Amino acid sequence: MNRRILIVDDHEVNRDLLSRRLARQGYDVLIATGGQEGIDMASTEQPDLILMDLGMPGIDGWEATRVLKGSEETNPIPIIALSAHVMPGDRAKALDAGCDEFDTKPIVLSRLVETIEALIGG
Repeated sequence: MNRRILIVDDHEVNRDLLSRRLARQGYDVLIATGGQEGIDMASTEQPDLILMDLGMPGIDGWEATRVLKGSEETNPIPIIALSAHVMPGDRAKALDAGCDEFDTKPIVLSRLVETIEALIGG
């Protein structure tokens, strides 16, 4: 059975590129275009892992992660934070919000897949 990954990102090009690359790696990819949609989809779809963009309008990745990790239903789902604008302290802030891992954009696919596999296995 293929592992299901939910990508939560408001940037269409990032979503499309990442979803195609992950699909080629054999993952089933779900897409949410914002924090609230990501929270809703995580609850209904129960993906194996979430890739969470941090910088989104409305409910950002930090807040969406706090909501997901605060819910008994979605708490066990590993979340990898993705951020293009990395400032000192961003990794710690993401981990404090409940993210299980942190990666930077542009994505290095081999590194990201390694992190995904470390969290959910093959």
